[in-house]
Amino acid sequence: MRKDKENMIVKKTFDFSLEIIEYSVKLRALKKYEMASQLFRSRTSIGANTWEAQNGESKADFIHKFKLAAKEADETSYWIELCKASEHYPNPKPILFTELNLIILISSKILGTTKRSTLPN
Repeated sequence: MRKDKENMIVKKTFDFSLEIIEYSVKLRALKKYEMASQLFRSRTSIGANTWEAQNGESKADFIHKFKLAAKEADETSYWIELCKASEHYPNPKPILFTELNLIILISSKILGTTKRSTLPN
């Protein structure tokens, strides 16, 4: 990944991973191990795939990694909504929903733009 300029989506997914780690620690303290692990895996995978996409071997590889990140974002959204709806889990911070929705929007835009640029003229 290029280190000479900041990449907004990489930064957002990295920062969001830090927020999920914090929430996962809270869940583990409450002995909610399964949900903590599930959220930790799906969420940090968004950032890992986004990071990895930056060094894709081709546009197709870049798109594939971003699609994986998008699927993980969707799954993460499900787990966060489930925690919010359940009386047995602490409410996630509202920033988690805001940031995740922003990540999904930015990722969709990147995917759309990249796909359009690969279409034959």
